[in-house]
Amino acid sequence: MKETSVETNSAKVTLNTASKYGGWLAAIDPQIFGLVIALVVLVTVIGMREPGAFFTTVNMLSIGESITLVGLTALAQMVVMIMGGLDISIGTIVGMCSAAAGVAMLSAPNNALGAFAGILVALAVGLLAGSINGLIVTRGKIDPIIVTLGTLSAYRGVALLITGDGYAVNVRNNAFNAIGNTGIMGIPISIIVLILSIFAFHFFLENTILGRNIFAIGANPITARLAGIHIDLTKLAMYTLAGLVAALAAVMYTARTQSGQPISGSDELALQAITAAILGGVSMKGGKGSVVGVVLGILIIGTLNNGMILLNIPTFYQRVARGLLLIIAVLIQNWRLKARK
Repeated sequence: MKETSVETNSAKVTLNTASKYGGWLAAIDPQIFGLVIALVVLVTVIGMREPGAFFTTVNMLSIGESITLVGLTALAQMVVMIMGGLDISIGTIVGMCSAAAGVAMLSAPNNALGAFAGILVALAVGLLAGSINGLIVTRGKIDPIIVTLGTLSAYRGVALLITGDGYAVNVRNNAFNAIGNTGIMGIPISIIVLILSIFAFHFFLENTILGRNIFAIGANPITARLAGIHIDLTKLAMYTLAGLVAALAAVMYTARTQSGQPISGSDELALQAITAAILGGVSMKGGKGSVVGVVLGILIIGTLNNGMILLNIPTFYQRVARGLLLIIAVLIQNWRLKARK
């Protein structure tokens, strides 16, 4: 009888343990789990091919700095997409803000005040560009893809006009350039800014009324309107936020390259930001998305880009790979949507 009792108790413990871990595993989003596996596989493959170059502190920090631009714009793209919109112009907003910051510091003093002027101009231009997108979408009642496709071309033209000749503007402000070339406890400032932005966006989506409202608008705008949510005002706020975050990305990029770049750096940026968002589980139809998923999407893109450079893959093949990644991400999302139905 004692042996039977011991066996019964042991079975109960096993069942409880299995139930505990089974419930924990069931709580994990399958897409998030899949992204983690994909990232681990990608790191393993590249690491095995280039162990001496990939698994180094310098390279890890290089990946961190390189994903700052994509990371910030992907976070901005995320909130717009959750709301059911899209901002194709976000890359050219970065270029326009970078050019504006560079030109602003040409006549500014070489000190903290001059650096502040450059940052302020960049943020103001980004704020204005995002607001224009939002106003045209809400007041004009035009599809956001059409609106931002038009402003993409317009903002690129403005960026070239700002510099006068379309070439990069050298930034000689030491205080400003320090933002992109110094760090805190060995961690570059750009990486710290990205990490802080990630936490800020997570808090915004999870703990604010406005953050919850954009999910409601993306899921069902009619129900959201009946619930008393001011849809047009919320859309305007999110497009403005996207422009502001794009300006922050421009500041980081301009300081890192020590030049105002009207085009270089922002090329294909919108594509990569959208890819990271979709790869991270943000629905193209709105109403679904998470910061955790987008961060994993950013890391996958950053690791892939770094790996292709280390493996000396030609640039045009890299473009093909990034384009295919977006197609694969959309196909996976459509497959998951059909599976749920």
